Amino acid sequence: MALLEVAGLTKIFVHSARGVEHEHRAVDGVSFSIEAGETLGLVGESGCGKTTLGRMILRLIDPTDGRVLFNGEDILLASSGRMRELRRDMQIVFQDPFGSLDPRFRVIDIVSEPLRIHESLPTARLRERAAELMRSVGLDESALNRFPHEFSGGQRQRIGIARALALRPKFIVADEPVSALDVSVGAQIVNLLAQLQRDFGLTYLFISHSMPIVRYLATRIAVMRQGKIVEIGTAEQISERPQHEYTRSLLAAVPEMTSK
Repeated sequence: MALLEVAGLTKIFVHSARGVEHEHRAVDGVSFSIEAGETLGLVGESGCGKTTLGRMILRLIDPTDGRVLFNGEDILLASSGRMRELRRDMQIVFQDPFGSLDPRFRVIDIVSEPLRIHESLPTARLRERAAELMRSVGLDESALNRFPHEFSGGQRQRIGIARALALRPKFIVADEPVSALDVSVGAQIVNLLAQLQRDFGLTYLFISHSMPIVRYLATRIAVMRQGKIVEIGTAEQISERPQHEYTRSLLAAVPEMTSK
């Protein structure tokens, strides 16, 4: 059984303009599954519905229709109490490392917040766990006493990843986690995510508009356009034998490296 199954997931946003209601079908009948331990890369241009889909899977946004099964359980039918329990196993790494960390809190408070909510641990143990998380993402324990503004973008994203790892989840939605970073720092974060997957047995939905990054990290790739999945297959199939015209256009837009 797949760890995550998405069936017919749909989100329609309704807005009014001059007294007339208009519908925008941001996600349109999307279905796929993700096996435990794999990375499904979700790639497509900005505005195609990738982030909305990722957030519906975690129930940060309620869908208009469809099902999301996690370990066989339809989380869309879960009570608020049950959803609180499920969030231990389902976490997110946000796109913006500058906006996703509360500037008023020290790093120790940010990283240990999930532990305070879900586990009753003494203060000393909370700090010990937070220090372990810092080391797992390549930061020193001394970072715990500092504020987010004291760090670079790449370091802030590492802090966000540490927060997502705090409850030892099974599944993480990584929503464009390197798009706000420069290329070299982004490469470091992608390598970190790959290492953490090996170390912790994580399963990822990795959302990106960059085909090269998705090809590097993903086991399989789903290509999204205008709210629909137009093609899905192994990373090799999508890269070498794309079937859909849109997939071919994404691949053609990737610059080729040439030697002088």
